[in-house]
Amino acid sequence: MAAGPTYESIATTTLGSAASSITFSSIPNTYTDLRLVLVGRNDSNGNIFTRLNSDSNSNYSQTNLIGNGSAASSTNQTSQSIWYLTLGQTTSTTIPFMYTLDIFNYAGSTNKTALITQSADQNGSGAVMRSVALYRSTSAISTILFYVNAMNFTSGFTATLYGIKAA
Repeated sequence: MAAGPTYESIATTTLGSAASSITFSSIPNTYTDLRLVLVGRNDSNGNIFTRLNSDSNSNYSQTNLIGNGSAASSTNQTSQSIWYLTLGQTTSTTIPFMYTLDIFNYAGSTNKTALITQSADQNGSGAVMRSVALYRSTSAISTILFYVNAMNFTSGFTATLYGIKAA
């Protein structure tokens, strides 16, 4: 039986104090895909955004499916300057949440596709979001920025970047 993909930790950031952004830079192009995992809390409710290669042009699109246990909805954004990790689902100041961002063929010379997941249990009123995303750039991704508006990631918030090697 063939072995599956191998995940290698590239970098981890654990905040010692509150911060409004986390950046991974100088990402090597030696992997086939990337996985980013964010776990923690915010000091206020708000949204988390992602920007690649410091590109603030209208190169980002995503289609979203959102559920909260009593209702489901879908939305899409086109020609945006960012990807949304939260998209209107409020984050909790007391209950940790988890986000993952999988970027496929990140070092390739074609447009980049991604899968974004949000999972949060907010005392029985949690929410999940799944998004498929497109970054319309043929440049290899070497920098990933996560940032928030009108709030901070709290002390202890952890972001880990993994490189995935194909089997």
